[in-house]
Amino acid sequence: MTIPRVDSEIIDFYTDTFDEATRLSATADGALEMIRTQELLRRHLPPAPAAVLDVGGGPGAHARWLTADGYRVHLVDPVTRHVDQATSTGCTAEIGDARSLTAGDGSYDVVLLLGPLYHLPDRADRDRALAEARRVAAPGGLVVAAAINRYASLFEHTATTWLDRENVHAAVTDILATGVHEPGRKGFTTAYFHTGPQLAEEMRAAGFHDVTVHAVEGPTWSLLKAAEQHTGESLLDSPLFNAALAAARAAEPYPDLLAASSHLLAVARA
Repeated sequence: MTIPRVDSEIIDFYTDTFDEATRLSATADGALEMIRTQELLRRHLPPAPAAVLDVGGGPGAHARWLTADGYRVHLVDPVTRHVDQATSTGCTAEIGDARSLTAGDGSYDVVLLLGPLYHLPDRADRDRALAEARRVAAPGGLVVAAAINRYASLFEHTATTWLDRENVHAAVTDILATGVHEPGRKGFTTAYFHTGPQLAEEMRAAGFHDVTVHAVEGPTWSLLKAAEQHTGESLLDSPLFNAALAAARAAEPYPDLLAASSHLLAVARA
């Protein structure tokens, strides 16, 4: 099997430009994503000490709490910086690619892909990553895949007011039309943005069943981002943060509101 190569722009972005280790703790919308991801995962995880493969697990933000909860976590990520950081969480870690995992068939009770799908703009690559997740998951095992919502950039760049910048407006318009953040564009790296129905379809096409797509941050995360951006004050544990968290929980039964979340979480069985 040919071992795929991760786009060097993605490696450089997470090595030299962006510190993923602080993304889920430094801002209110990041903390909202962390809390909601934790509670959605805990709702579906088997009891500890189940074996969890954290594919594209970055510097170990989720591996840390999973390990603390008693799970046996192995993390795979293509960025050396992330793997080095993840070793402090208590998990084991290796350099690797979601499309070509070293794990044996059916060797994990849980497989998480909380990052790979949104850095694979080609459908064939996403299909390959999902096929690998299915291969290494135990029969009936839990597989959870995250995606960036197709409409997130529209909400985000309204919150930051950058949408009136010509280059940002052009990038957002392209993402809305194609789902792709093209390589070489500023602000982010090579990325793909899903709709909720599309994410569910890709999971089912990969052979997963009992697929459910959840909105992670819910419909009001961009209000948090706007308020924090323009006041310069931290809104962690503020009344607005608590209201946004309550809104995310209240919106869960309503699929139409998926389109307003920043991230989507597909939960399925192998």
